[in-house]
This record gives sequence, C-alpha cells and structure tokens, in this order.
Amino acid sequence: MPVHDKRRHDDPRAGFILVATLWILIGLATLASIAAFYVSQSAVSLRANDDAVQVEALIKASLELTAYQLSSSGQRPTHGAFRFRLARKNVAVEFVSEAARIDLNAAPKDLLAGLFTILGAQAQAAEQYADRIVGWRTPANANAPDSEAALYQAAGRLYSPRRSAFKHPDELWLVLGLPPALVERAMPFVTVYSGLGQVNVLDAAPEVIAALPGMSSGRLNAFLGERESLPPDPQFVVNALGDNQSFATTKGSDAYRVRTRVALEDGRQKLSEVVIMMSATLGEPYRVLSWRSDVVAGATLAGAR
Repeated sequence: MPVHDKRRHDDPRAGFILVATLWILIGLATLASIAAFYVSQSAVSLRANDDAVQVEALIKASLELTAYQLSSSGQRPTHGAFRFRLARKNVAVEFVSEAARIDLNAAPKDLLAGLFTILGAQAQAAEQYADRIVGWRTPANANAPDSEAALYQAAGRLYSPRRSAFKHPDELWLVLGLPPALVERAMPFVTVYSGLGQVNVLDAAPEVIAALPGMSSGRLNAFLGERESLPPDPQFVVNALGDNQSFATTKGSDAYRVRTRVALEDGRQKLSEVVIMMSATLGEPYRVLSWRSDVVAGATLAGAR
C-alpha cells in the first residue's frame, strides 16, 4: 500500500509558489495588453505620419504644376485653378497673383487709409494707422531725431519700428496704435510680396477695390457686376472704376498665392496656402516665400474674385 508524504501537502511553500505564479501570469497579461495598445497606437501614429508626408508631397506637386502653368503660357495669367488625382487623393488648386492684395511696403498712404476705413475705422483714425505703417517702413533720417521711434518709446513699447520694409505681413501686428481686431480683419487683404503700389482690380477682393480713393458703393457694385465681361483692355478696365484711379491696374506680380486642398480617403481635408515667387533670374522655376499648412477649412482664397 503506497505511503503518502503528508508533508508535501502541508508545505507552506506550495501556496507561495502558487501565488507567485498567479502574479507572474497577471503581469504577463498586463504586459501583453500594454504591448497591444502600443502597437495599435503606433499604427495610428504611423498612419497619421504617412498622411502628413503624402499631403506635403501633394502640396509640392501642386506648386510644381502651378509653376509649369505659369511658365508655359505666352502671357502669364494672373489667376487660375485646376484639379488632379494622385496617390488615391483628390487635389484642388487655386492660384492668384499677389497684386490682388495691398502691399504694405509699396502702397501709398491713401490706399492704406482707405482699407482701414472700409474695415470699420473712422477716417481720422485710419489716416493715423496709415501714417504708422509708412513710419514703420520708411528709413529714419540720420541727421534728425527719430520721431517715429520716440512714439513707440513713449507708448512703453520695448521695440522700435523697423524703419525698413516689412519682412512679413504679420509685422502689421507690431505697428503702434493699430487695434488687434482691425489687424485681423486686414490680414486677408495685405501682402509684402507684390512690390506694387497698385492693386489688380480684376483679381482683387471687393474690400480691396472699395479701398481705392473716391470709390463709392454704387460704382463698386457696378464694376463688380461687369468685370467678368470687361474687354481685355487695361485702360478700359481702369476707366470702368471712374476717373483718376491711379492705384488700379490689371497687371500681375511675380509672386503668386497658391491654395491647395487635399481630400483624404477618410473624408478629411487638408488645406495649405503657399506664396511663391516666379522669376527667370532665380535659377529655379520658383521660390517659396511663405508656407501655411493650417488654413481654416471652408475659407476661400483671399484676394481671388
């Protein structure tokens, strides 16, 4: 008859081993859950990164195609649009010359003041705002005290006006005295890239055309109603705005604003707005001057008609 070893059943170490084994199993299960979560999150992260890489590549493709359209035309167009499909994504592109906007570095004071008036400023205040912009971009007189810098100092600003050309439209936020709400409203209508003191009235937004000196609401509405059908005669177009509109033109600039809308497979859309400079002297088809990948969905290309 077999003899059982009772000590084996009563040994407390057996219970310890069982508990330790259970803890190990729980730990392994937890590690497995963490690993599974990490893998799933990595997959999501990789997918998002892959989308970002593809979107950037599609934006660059849209710039290449825009530059090709502009350089292959006998007379470079001032605006245009096209679509293409690549990497299973639909891409819509719009482009318009920066001449459709008011250049902060080249626009005369009257045109700047006109824009601020249209955007809600009182006439006298608009004149002062325009003075500060001119003061920001105008070199100081080395033989006289810098009265413009003194205004910033008196206002407690820790910086002085640049006293040279605006490097970026966002510098408008730094100009003394301009209300932030007014600057925000002005941003879609200004540029530093056209180099023109005039605006292209065939491409400009209604607010920009309304900023022209002497422009009445009736004349503006009449012009907007007929500009699509106006003959391609620059002088005729300018005359349609009224007499002595020296700040109006039909010319474009070498700088273009390119809006790209990429439709992803999951229904999301990615929008970008890039400013490029077209010039045969650059040694390249174009040069990127500004790049924004966070354009608000639903917005239209600023400056486009």
